[in-house]
Amino acid sequence: MTEMDYRKEINEALNAGQEALSCLNQARDCLNSAGNWGIVDMLGGGMITTFIKRSKMKDADALVQQARSALKRFQRELMDVENIPEFRIETGDFLTFADYFFDGFVADMLVQSKIGDARRQVDNAIQKVNYIMNQLKGM
Repeated sequence: MTEMDYRKEINEALNAGQEALSCLNQARDCLNSAGNWGIVDMLGGGMITTFIKRSKMKDADALVQQARSALKRFQRELMDVENIPEFRIETGDFLTFADYFFDGFVADMLVQSKIGDARRQVDNAIQKVNYIMNQLKGM
């Protein structure tokens, strides 16, 4: 592989990583918002608060689906670059929300826990992508 081809592969990987980071950051923001609305909901926010929280969760889920696709593309692009450690982010249980048809404090707490778990998964993925991106930039 020529130096020019190698640079091209690195740039393609960087672009894919940037796309993944963008989706992950948007998902994290949406999860933060859902978490905030979840707290209000647990404190007795009512039907409108529940609706807003669920809407934010749905938005976060869509953004995580986009991030999954972007992460898969990033993984494929990294295969073309030598000297990069294997990059794996398991996205199988990445942000899976149960749809609760009942409302109450216990259900709100369970949903809040799921939001927190999803936020930690997204933060972990952001850290991994940033680490690999920094390695790519140093090449």
